[in-house]
Amino acid sequence: VQLVESGGGLVQPGGSLRLSCAASGFTFSSYAMSWYRQAPGKERELVAVITSDGGSTNYADSVKGRFTISRDNAKNTVYLQMNSLKPEDTAVYYCKTRIRRVDYWGQGTQVTVSS
Repeated sequence: VQLVESGGGLVQPGGSLRLSCAASGFTFSSYAMSWYRQAPGKERELVAVITSDGGSTNYADSVKGRFTISRDNAKNTVYLQMNSLKPEDTAVYYCKTRIRRVDYWGQGTQVTVSS
């Protein structure tokens, strides 16, 4: 199992970024996918989750209405579209999946929201 995030960077408040997570080594279309984030000095927190077929999503209250999780099962990729970014969104963002009760994580991508 391999998860590789990309798309992070430096953005001004109010800006947008789209993160991608390319998956390999498992049947991507069979598993839910999640995005988490971890800010300096804070615990890792769940940001968004999407079911295996993309039919259902759920979000942390702090990002509802601003972030959108989606997936392309043909490309084995999950996305996180982040709009109206705030300084408090600054964190390392990770994608994760759980297969047979084992959690697999990507290496993370840094998102910094600052003027």
